[in-house]
Amino acid sequence: MKRYTLNLAIILALLLIFSQCKKSSPELTPEQSASDETLFKLGEQTLKKDPEKARLYLRQVIDSFPKSFYAQRAKLAIANSYFEKGDESSMILATAEYREFINLYPYSPSSSFAQFRIGLAFFKQALKPGRDQTKTQQALAEFKKVVSQYPLSEEAKQAQSRIKGCEEKLAEQTFITGVFYYRVLGYKASISRLTEILTNYPDYSKLDQVYFYLADSYFKWGKLQESVPFFTKLVSDYPKSSWAKKAQGRLKDINEQNTKAKK
Repeated sequence: MKRYTLNLAIILALLLIFSQCKKSSPELTPEQSASDETLFKLGEQTLKKDPEKARLYLRQVIDSFPKSFYAQRAKLAIANSYFEKGDESSMILATAEYREFINLYPYSPSSSFAQFRIGLAFFKQALKPGRDQTKTQQALAEFKKVVSQYPLSEEAKQAQSRIKGCEEKLAEQTFITGVFYYRVLGYKASISRLTEILTNYPDYSKLDQVYFYLADSYFKWGKLQESVPFFTKLVSDYPKSSWAKKAQGRLKDINEQNTKAKK
């Protein structure tokens, strides 16, 4: 079903492109057609009223004056017009246009903006934790490109914040899965998922809970000594957490069992 929905969105996006290509070019005077600036301004002025017609003006700037400064602005304006529409098909088209912009104008000051918008397009389509997180993973990868390829840009600062948001969602997804396995007594699987959070998402906001469920998975699996370091970590690093109190109770139980075993 997910693959069908994605394919349908791509098909709709392609149909939109083909329908635009079939439309005749807007009627222009020879003077208008001869000026990249005039064509660009016509497109810019028409965007809000008739986006499809505006894109025809803007594409004519790109086709007729490919090396013009206005060609860059036209390409970015087309991408922005799709992005601002916001539906799934438009986001697919926006992403494609932004990628083309980066390929055509890699040294443009707006390349960092285009790359950030690619990440944002995926981020806006991402689902809540508990559902498929493919879009979140794609957004994370694109935001990381902003930071690595344009480290001094303003967009890099914005991308850092978005990266934290993506990682929080992915950590939450993994946490939900880990707790599920814990509750159905699948302790080995629970430990695997919760350990993944500590490795990949050290800034996750619920680390106190991660430590408890990880430690308690070992505890209920009968691996008491393996649980001790995680219970201890929880108590020492999150002393005010309600989960720390539970961890103290578990440590007390372990000490009592060790004392009985020595007798």
